[in-house]
Amino acid sequence: MSFLTVWVMGFPVIMVFLTVLWLISVILKNASIIDPFWGLGYIILVFYYQSQTKAFELINWILIVLVVIWGLRLFLYLLVRNSGKGEDYRYQEFRKDFGPKRYWWISFFQVFLLQGVLMMIVSLPLLGALFSNSGRSTSIIIYLAALVFWLIGFLFETVADYQLSHFKKTSQPGELLKSGLWRYTRHPNYFGDAMVWWGFGLFSVANGYYWPVIGSLVMTILLMRVSGVTLLERKLRDSKPQYKKYIQQTPAFFPWVPKKTA
Repeated sequence: MSFLTVWVMGFPVIMVFLTVLWLISVILKNASIIDPFWGLGYIILVFYYQSQTKAFELINWILIVLVVIWGLRLFLYLLVRNSGKGEDYRYQEFRKDFGPKRYWWISFFQVFLLQGVLMMIVSLPLLGALFSNSGRSTSIIIYLAALVFWLIGFLFETVADYQLSHFKKTSQPGELLKSGLWRYTRHPNYFGDAMVWWGFGLFSVANGYYWPVIGSLVMTILLMRVSGVTLLERKLRDSKPQYKKYIQQTPAFFPWVPKKTA
């Protein structure tokens, strides 16, 4: 099968899981159960891609292991974080806007189908890294760069999530986390996530497939401009008075030394 055929056929595979998840969300009246599945979905896709490409080389298994580690950590973290807290405020607002009598079916298209489409686009580098290519790069430097990107990103994401989780348990209402990795960027977890996916993109480049890096770019745009930084900052500006000063001192996404303010 061609690259595009394998990729397109992955869509019904992931939608089977998302449709079941949607039916459960209708019963529970909680669309935010989709959030933990974001990491799990890529594990499903990478094993599907491997089954179609018959990619059995060591570098292929290294990629698969990295996807499993990243996806499982994110899945478990979000599952624990969201447990017992009810539906996320974003979905509550959607439910209110569309009306509870309509949102049960609208949520399928707005949330579950949309996430399925986004997963397919973002997962392109995974298929690019696994698909057989006679023009594969033999440069170990690109593979090493991919591993470095992934490791930096994974550490940023994991440590930042731990620091935030610990802060929420020990801080007083209204306090703002500005220490640790959060001293150098307002969103170290999102930065880490982007680095992980650029690592996967470099795996694809090392295999001779350049255009699938579109998936890494789309993930970065989602994190910076759509559901990540932009959406969260809008909420934090309103809920935390100190946040405006934090914005003046600390970069939004890429880590850097904080500025000094009067």
